Amino acid sequence: MKWKHILTNHNETSERHPDEQLKSRYYKTTQSAALQVVKEMFEQMDGCHIVAVSAERGEISVSLTKGRKVFIVATIVSVRPFETAIDFSVTTETKWLPIDFGFSRQLIIRLYDQLEKRLPYIGSGIYGEK
Repeated sequence: MKWKHILTNHNETSERHPDEQLKSRYYKTTQSAALQVVKEMFEQMDGCHIVAVSAERGEISVSLTKGRKVFIVATIVSVRPFETAIDFSVTTETKWLPIDFGFSRQLIIRLYDQLEKRLPYIGSGIYGEK
């Protein structure tokens, strides 16, 4: 599994991801509050440009232009009252080969670390189970 994360230019989180660090994360908040926090987090990132925000769908599309060029889609979904899942899909633009040597995976981990400083973390995986 480790090679798969290195030999690709795309990583995303999901409920049943085999990599613990790439499982969906749950926070004790509403969808609208989480959407606002994620938006503010991206606005504070250096070289970040918010491409689109869809509150109805719970999605934010972002382009990073400083350093490596990266496209991020954050999906925010309320699963229960005051329980919201946040997932990321990250694609790194590469020149010759579709390989980013784990950069997209590490970016997802850093994004989750930043969110855990801003929102009350419940858990990861299926419905926030630890």
